[in-house]
Amino acid sequence: MLELVQIEPARRAPLPKPEWLKARAPVGENYHSLKLLARSLGLHTVCESAHCPNIGECWHHKTATFMMLGNVCTRRCGFCAVPKGRPEPIDWDEPRRVAAAVAALGLEHAVVTSVNRDDDLVGGARVFAMVIEEIGRQAPECRVEVLIPDFQGNREAIEIVVKARPEVLNHNTETVPRLYRVVRSGARYERSLELLRYAKELWPGGITKSGVMVGLGEETRELLDVFHDLAAVGCDILTIGQYLRPSRDHLPMARLYTPREFAELKAEALKMGFRHVESGPLVRSSYHAHEQAVATGMATGVL
Repeated sequence: MLELVQIEPARRAPLPKPEWLKARAPVGENYHSLKLLARSLGLHTVCESAHCPNIGECWHHKTATFMMLGNVCTRRCGFCAVPKGRPEPIDWDEPRRVAAAVAALGLEHAVVTSVNRDDDLVGGARVFAMVIEEIGRQAPECRVEVLIPDFQGNREAIEIVVKARPEVLNHNTETVPRLYRVVRSGARYERSLELLRYAKELWPGGITKSGVMVGLGEETRELLDVFHDLAAVGCDILTIGQYLRPSRDHLPMARLYTPREFAELKAEALKMGFRHVESGPLVRSSYHAHEQAVATGMATGVL
């Protein structure tokens, strides 16, 4: 009688990461104290929710990006690790607690973002305005950078945030128009450009910023077209970083860009008139945000 032996297929070992794509493990007193502070105040950080590779470096320097409006997003973007689903009601006390954390940490430059709240666009914008006001009251020496969703192009919502006068208003373009349908569920490329243009119209002296990911299957020509479009609407700061797949449930990575390619993209973008370009494998929207502010002159009060 034959005995059947099941043979397990050999698993292909993942290729080792290149040295320039490795980040330090999150350790140290500052990392643990910031984590405890966020927990004690019932706050979320995009550093944790989005699995940011720079969490160790940034938290070591007491820099964090706070994520408001809960920890559940109403959209299902193919690249993002933030949980998706039906969010809880808006927590109107959250801005006060974020400001308390900023004050406790003694931050000079605070970055605040949120999940998408397509269930209440104007309410979400009001929370951004409230946190800008609260940080101004509790930590008056701290500059505020907000990374906002597109608010589905709702002008009332955009005006609410801009009129609160954040030092930097950031809205990420994320990718090239051809890939929007699979990368940014519910978003529109033209809508994102119009948000940045309208923000400049409302406050010409304000600093606007946007970021793109590479490695999703875009072509260099398409990237340069996006850079040109952003420069044309007056965007001041551009960030360019490598897409890293959070899990097998997310979009696959098409390829890794080398440090040399990031340097070349930066050089091309600077030719288009951006005041500052941050470009590198581990660059994310809020990576070196303080240094970006210095580069634009904002850190010295020159707007």
